Parts: sequence; structure tokens; C-alpha cells
Amino acid sequence: MGSRFQFVDDHRDTYEVKRLCQVLDVNRSSYYKWLAGAEARATRQNKDRILAAEIREVHGESGGAYGSPRITAELRDKGRRVNKKRVARIMRTFSITGIRLRRRVHTTVPDPATSPVPDLLRRDFTATEPGRKYMGDITYLPLAGGEFLYLATVLDCFSSTCRAVVSRQQSRVS
Repeated sequence: MGSRFQFVDDHRDTYEVKRLCQVLDVNRSSYYKWLAGAEARATRQNKDRILAAEIREVHGESGGAYGSPRITAELRDKGRRVNKKRVARIMRTFSITGIRLRRRVHTTVPDPATSPVPDLLRRDFTATEPGRKYMGDITYLPLAGGEFLYLATVLDCFSSTCRAVVSRQQSRVS
């Protein structure tokens, strides 16, 4: 929306504001409110640039590893009152990113020689009576210390009641 207001402001010497707002389908009152807030926007952008410089400093001290949560904590330790959402927004705006070390865990590797499983339900997940159609899923839940759980769910398509089976896997995640 700001670009339309900027267009009106850029061309207000050539055309009437009323006509420009009609053509761009913008309320005049909204344009004048935007115009009144120009100083506040400029001040906020200036403060954002100052904070971005502080964020770059902390980010550089970490070797480029820290993301927004850790940078927020570091800034707070230095006595700067700052909101984590603002730090995240400024990092996005100024393209400052941390290192992501977590790798995706592949729990299953499909065999390319096998044929795909047929869709026996044909994407119809409704049942006329209980006990006629069941569906299920298995998911992997990581735990502290490298252990993990498998969570198996079974759903009756008629009542959508869920029964869960959890089995603890003692092997470590690699």
C-alpha cells in the first residue's frame, strides 16, 4: 500500500490528490494519514539501521553462526532492550542469517525397485459404519540424548477416534 501512497505524493504537484486517489482506489484520508506518519517511519528506519549494525557486530563475533534468538539474548546481555521478533525482522530485511547445522534425518529409504502402494481408499476417508475403514501413520519423535520414539496412530474413518501406540527405540540417532 505504501507504493500507491508514494505515487500520489510524487505526482501531487501535477494532479489533484483527490483525482490520484480515485484512480488508484485509495482513500484520501488514508493517504493523509500515511503522509503524517512519514517522519515517524523515517525515524524507525534509522533506528532499524542502527540496530542492524549492532546485530551485524554480534553476528560477526559469533563467526556468523548465531540466529535471531541468540542474537537477541546477546543484545539483552549488553543492556539493549530489544524484542526477538524485531531482531528476526531486521535480520530478514538486511539478509543476516545464522548457520543451520541440523541435518534432516531420513528414517526410511525407499527401494526404487518396489512398486508404489495402491490407494485402497481412493482418497475417500468416510465410512458408513464403524470398523469398516481404518487408516494409520507412523512418525518419528526425537528425544534428548539421541534416543527417539516411534508414534503409530490408527484412525477409524467412521468416528475419527485415535489410538496411539508408542514404542521406545533404544538405538541412537546418527
